Amino acid sequence: MDAIALFFVLGFLARLARSDLKLPAQLYEALSIYLLLAIGLKGGMELARQDPLAVLPQASAVIVLGILIPLIAFPILYKLGRFDRFNAAAIAGHYGSVSVVTFAVAVDYLIARDIPYEAYLPLFLVLLEMPGIAVGVLLARLGGNMREVRWGSLLHEIFLGKSMVLLAGGLLIGWAAGPDGLKPLQPFFFDLFKGALCLFLLEMGLVAAGQAGALRSSGLFLAGFALGMPVVSALLGIVLGAAIGLSAGGTLLLATLAASASYIAAPAAMRIAVPEANPGLSITAALVITFPFNLLLGIPLYHRLVSLIHGG
Repeated sequence: MDAIALFFVLGFLARLARSDLKLPAQLYEALSIYLLLAIGLKGGMELARQDPLAVLPQASAVIVLGILIPLIAFPILYKLGRFDRFNAAAIAGHYGSVSVVTFAVAVDYLIARDIPYEAYLPLFLVLLEMPGIAVGVLLARLGGNMREVRWGSLLHEIFLGKSMVLLAGGLLIGWAAGPDGLKPLQPFFFDLFKGALCLFLLEMGLVAAGQAGALRSSGLFLAGFALGMPVVSALLGIVLGAAIGLSAGGTLLLATLAASASYIAAPAAMRIAVPEANPGLSITAALVITFPFNLLLGIPLYHRLVSLIHGG
């Protein structure tokens, strides 16, 4: 098990043991901003080395993946799980969107094993942030009154929310500055990245353990969905990665993105667009179950599956 993932375990166990350990709210906010900017900058720096037209077909295929995942998740939740339309759509939207921290851990997983990958993959992270949320809202409103949706507030939350502004902004800055322009920033944004990620995961462990009690009221089906859906989505990501010509490392990152679920951007957007849904269900599934599953078991599992396809 990677040392970085163990920081999540430490936070989780500390909260269950009722320790008084906690990170200051200001530090948590600062770490969030730092991680989002660092990922965006690195992706933009590598994107500056690429031909944008060459990346465009892959980017288009990734957007389609972001639309497909919630369309698969919704009928599972609505028909089999018997969730009402609002909660089924909200949960599906969370699983169509992505987790930045899970992506960061997967990147560290590859670096620790000297596995190369296409360094412009953070572009896909930005692209996958929005489609799942949009599809989730549409699914919630199908058959209802679409005019009840506060579209202005929703679009503002999706496109100008903190996570999107920092990711897309970092990507654009990295692309405009290029590798040479970002050299002075390397000690802060790149060399310290792993340490900041460890502290963030410690806080995520504390938060996840605090939500664990919600499982008693949400039932076994939600737990099974939160464990099974990431594997289904990862398989879609692996198939797509191989189809669009990504390397083994790039395919693993795309699979991890597909398997992850948002617990930052999606909850904020769904609160505005689908107030009828219970946010506790989505947060419990995404943060308490899927996030640690991907962190501790999922990424190594996806690596094995990718290896079977790529033969190494």
